[in-house]
Amino acid sequence: MGSWETDRIYGIDPAHFTVFEEQPAPGKPVGMVAIGDELRCIVSEGGEEDHRFIRRYIPGHGFKEHDKIPCPDDTGSFLAFDGESLWLSQRYNRRILLLDAAMNVRREVHAEGQILGMTFADGALYTSLWFGKDGGPKLGRMSGDRVEPIASLRFAAISLTYDGRRFWCNEPKSTSIVAFTL
Repeated sequence: MGSWETDRIYGIDPAHFTVFEEQPAPGKPVGMVAIGDELRCIVSEGGEEDHRFIRRYIPGHGFKEHDKIPCPDDTGSFLAFDGESLWLSQRYNRRILLLDAAMNVRREVHAEGQILGMTFADGALYTSLWFGKDGGPKLGRMSGDRVEPIASLRFAAISLTYDGRRFWCNEPKSTSIVAFTL
């Protein structure tokens, strides 16, 4: 879990919801994903200038300074990993980019709403979408080169992930971590 308030990331024991690791981030942690035994994190650096980078984090060791890659167009929000490739969302651009090993864009997927989180579940890319006050939050699924809304949500699901049984996210109004199923 990352915190904008403390500029730190926290390892959370999912059985007890206790912190087992805490490390400073080189800026504000935005989104992250596990890749094997490591994490890839989007970090906002530069204060109000808000430059976005993809950084490598090794649990127990912290961030590696030399592993700093600028996000395309200097913007990125969330990451997902399909077992082979890294996917980067750009919230306000309403798109998801498939990145190759050199972090070049290989594919672009468009979303109708702002992307608040994304994860792979059962072989499909799911997203948390925001359609403004009138349209509200929705769960989306990638279909071809588009993300289609498939269900309404009761709250804005920030930083979506999946554990094999349930989706997990942050619910900002109650500052809670929430689990839900389709």
